[in-house]
Amino acid sequence: QVQLVESGGGLVQAGGSLRLSCAASGRTFSSYALGWFRQAPGKEREFVAGISWSGGATLYADSVNGRFTISRDNAKNTVYLQMNSLKSEDTAVYYCAVAMTRLIATTRTDFGSWGQGTQVTVSS
Repeated sequence: QVQLVESGGGLVQAGGSLRLSCAASGRTFSSYALGWFRQAPGKEREFVAGISWSGGATLYADSVNGRFTISRDNAKNTVYLQMNSLKSEDTAVYYCAVAMTRLIATTRTDFGSWGQGTQVTVSS
């Protein structure tokens, strides 16, 4: 079992930036794809970004494409989400997750381990 801890959330003005980190402990995640999801109040948890086991491939939701960047450092067992040009609609709790596959996954059922989440609030 792998434990995930997100950090880096907070309050930011629209147009600003934040960088989320997710550190893993326990079983290494270097052999698995990783993802970031988010959940706004009253909404379903949705896919934001995914990265393959090697970091060679990434995929983004249309709503964040061009503004967010996912990356990973397997030596540090850490995945990052750089968020630029933030909008009020990006306000949500953000979760990192480890997939059960080496290739990019986008659906919740493809992920076996989840962090507790970190709040991101964008003020307009």
